[in-house]
Amino acid sequence: MQRDIKGCATYGGHGEQMAVFGSHVSIKGRKLNDIIGTPEFPAEEWEQMKKDVTQGGAAIIKLRGRSSFQSPSYLSVEMIRSAMGGEAFRFPVGTYVKTKKYDHIMMAMKTTLDKDGAKFTVPKGTPEENAKLDASYEHLCKMRDELVTLKIVPPISEWSKINPNL
Repeated sequence: MQRDIKGCATYGGHGEQMAVFGSHVSIKGRKLNDIIGTPEFPAEEWEQMKKDVTQGGAAIIKLRGRSSFQSPSYLSVEMIRSAMGGEAFRFPVGTYVKTKKYDHIMMAMKTTLDKDGAKFTVPKGTPEENAKLDASYEHLCKMRDELVTLKIVPPISEWSKINPNL
């Protein structure tokens, strides 16, 4: 059952650029990584599941002919509730990231949103998961840099002039 599964998350970019972190998942208290590669959950099934997760949005569009708004709307209301003093929102969301490793980029991180604002931490996973997050970051940087080249957004060096918080 869904309530038995804890810690499911994707980080980084969207769609096929998502970094699926299975190392944070537990099922009825059992770590997913202890099950992957066993007869109970063969590695091939895990690889297919990661593919299905990263292509889930495309599958919804193919089935419905458009994107889904129900889930984002619900989560938006939950985020507003958290910012207004309700229970903290602790799902990965796109956030502005500026660290030594990931710099001047919007990407999904391990995030907490509450009445005091948004805080994020960089998720720590397996070497494979961390490499996928790094690849997602590189993809996002290329997209950001294309927007700068096309003069849709200003160069990073000018961002703090527009918003001193950047």
